[in-house]
Amino acid sequence: MKTDDLIRAIAADTGRSSMPLERAWLIAGAVAVVIAAAMFMVMLGPRSDAVESLNSVRFILKFVVTFALMISAFIVVRRMARPAEGSRSLLLLLLTAPLLLAVSVAFELAVVPSSDWAARLIGVNSTVCLTFIPLIGAGPLVVFLLALRHGAPTHPALAGAVAGLLAGGLAAAFYAAHCPDDSPLFVATWYSIAIAGLAAIGALVLPRISHW
Repeated sequence: MKTDDLIRAIAADTGRSSMPLERAWLIAGAVAVVIAAAMFMVMLGPRSDAVESLNSVRFILKFVVTFALMISAFIVVRRMARPAEGSRSLLLLLLTAPLLLAVSVAFELAVVPSSDWAARLIGVNSTVCLTFIPLIGAGPLVVFLLALRHGAPTHPALAGAVAGLLAGGLAAAFYAAHCPDDSPLFVATWYSIAIAGLAAIGALVLPRISHW
């Protein structure tokens, strides 16, 4: 059987699965949000000045970046769940959040004295950030990996990595409401490291649990 024929056969088999992929992903997204919200409220909760901080551009930017990552990763990973999906142009969507963050960092460097750069990058909560973004994102990552297993991604390692980015973006969006460090320099450093860890786990795990 030719490769194209095999891919079409797998796609047809996927379409006959007990639950359509679109519905599976909607359910997975809802369950992941509930899990992340519960973990966040139990372990951390929002910071005391969260409402007042809505007047801060830096505080809002954390949610702009994390939501951009969530939305782009969700679009990409849903498509990658199907055989032969996940083109290079689709993957370019994942650059949305990094580009927004790069612009934010550029403005931060422009308006903040260079003597303050290191302090803003290090912040006061880096250890908590590196601990709790992965903890909040662990449950959602499991959910997204199971949703991918329900499909048939052609590139499971890459799909698993995108699932990790999605889980990381979701976790970081919740964590941002607690984090006292609002500088884009901090977000670009510590949030990125924590999210990259979840992406690495997804890339390692999915090829081992894929059923084809």
